[in-house]
Amino acid sequence: MILTLSQLFFCFLIIPCLSYGGDSFSGGCVRKIEPNCKIKKPKFVLSYFRTSYLSAFPENEALPLDEAECRSSCLDHCICNAYTFNSNKCHHWNHKSLDNISLNLISYDSNIETIYIKVFTPDDGKNNTKVLLVAGIVSGCLGLVFLCSIGVIFYRRMKSRGQGVLSEEDRKALDVPFFEFKAIVSATHNFSPANELGQGGFGPVYKGTFHGETEMAVKKLSSQSGQGLKEFKNEVLLIPKLQHRNLIRLMGYGMKNQEMILLYEYMPNKSLDRFIFDRTLCKRLDWALRFDIIMGIARGLLYLHQDSRLRIIHRDLKASNVLLDNDMNPKISDFGLAKIVKGKEGEGSVTRVVGTYGYMAPEYLLNGLFSVKSDVFSFGVVVLEIISGKRNMGYYHNKEAFNLISYAWGLWEEKKPLNLLDTALAESCNSIEVLRCLIIGLLCVQEDPQDRPTMTNVLGMLGIDIESLPDPKEPAFISKKLAHSSPSYANELEINQLTITMEEGR
Repeated sequence: MILTLSQLFFCFLIIPCLSYGGDSFSGGCVRKIEPNCKIKKPKFVLSYFRTSYLSAFPENEALPLDEAECRSSCLDHCICNAYTFNSNKCHHWNHKSLDNISLNLISYDSNIETIYIKVFTPDDGKNNTKVLLVAGIVSGCLGLVFLCSIGVIFYRRMKSRGQGVLSEEDRKALDVPFFEFKAIVSATHNFSPANELGQGGFGPVYKGTFHGETEMAVKKLSSQSGQGLKEFKNEVLLIPKLQHRNLIRLMGYGMKNQEMILLYEYMPNKSLDRFIFDRTLCKRLDWALRFDIIMGIARGLLYLHQDSRLRIIHRDLKASNVLLDNDMNPKISDFGLAKIVKGKEGEGSVTRVVGTYGYMAPEYLLNGLFSVKSDVFSFGVVVLEIISGKRNMGYYHNKEAFNLISYAWGLWEEKKPLNLLDTALAESCNSIEVLRCLIIGLLCVQEDPQDRPTMTNVLGMLGIDIESLPDPKEPAFISKKLAHSSPSYANELEINQLTITMEEGR
């Protein structure tokens, strides 16, 4: 590959080639900045050539200068485009002499000389300004493209929250209808606050009237809900497979972009906690009605644990997740945290604990272990709340009782169990049934899961004599302080994150 010195000179200035392909610079190079004596900022770049080429130009006589003077002299003379200083001899090269010399750029040998080629740069700053301006524009455009790309990705992900949660196979397997989003908006009057029934961990619940007469409870995914997507998919795929009079019925679902909607049968009396914890409404629940509610919840759980096609552990049974229909029949709701388990024992573990504090079994709260006995513990808490009309995590007069379980256990040890009874039940209570349910509640909240009865045992015990019931062992006393500070399992693996869901009515 052959270039003249002048062409090489221009190439060293990083000058764009007119023609370049493979090894060829046949078109030479073009200066970006032409030589100009008025430009006062020349500098030199290095190149090399064979000494044999120098002999072809004897007219280029050596000057009697040292190297510093040779360099300075070339800078001062506009006609000088390059200089060499070899064997204490200074040679100046003009544009014509450079053009007449060809260099072999490939085959170097030991007989090479150094040539310093003058490079001209402007001193008015215009080029630098242009470079900075172009760089700024390019950087800005690239930044804008990057931000737009991120925005598109974010939008698509948000959009896919609704459409990507359920696969095509999942949709085909659903036994419930899909509702158009505009129909849901119309039925709830654009999710009017006047139609709101309550708040859950999933999001707000509204009353919707479809086709002018069919009423449904419309549960809307909250954008603040960290578990919303998982809950949505769990419920929409799971509930249609469960058919029992004491389980809530899913009527349909809807999706649009990031909006997730579940539609349930409408429960006009809302949730159980709305009645038992309200000092006025609690009077509408006499003992016979409360006993029927306890029986209904027990039947619903037995179906989940044993009789349904799938073996289900609810994991979030609480008073606010028991809904009441027109006839005050209980229906277990909210299956967003439910787990399908296999095997006879029906056990499992999680690395992230979710649920409602006060209803979670100690082995689940502290170690992430759950089983059908976890639901049994929650059932026992609900039974004690129904009897007493008090929340498990409420305040109690006895300073040593920091929750309802410890308060009930204290009364049991003092042989005053009926003191737990809600005062609103003074006239309607059946003391034998109350005592039987209280004992069953204490049996369900025992510390060791192996000591707790199954739901099959519970339904059997609800119909037998008190004398046939075993004595309960001391329950697990889990204080809020203990739950947050004591488990080494959570501290070592950093995986037990407690999620508190609101206990509000629907």
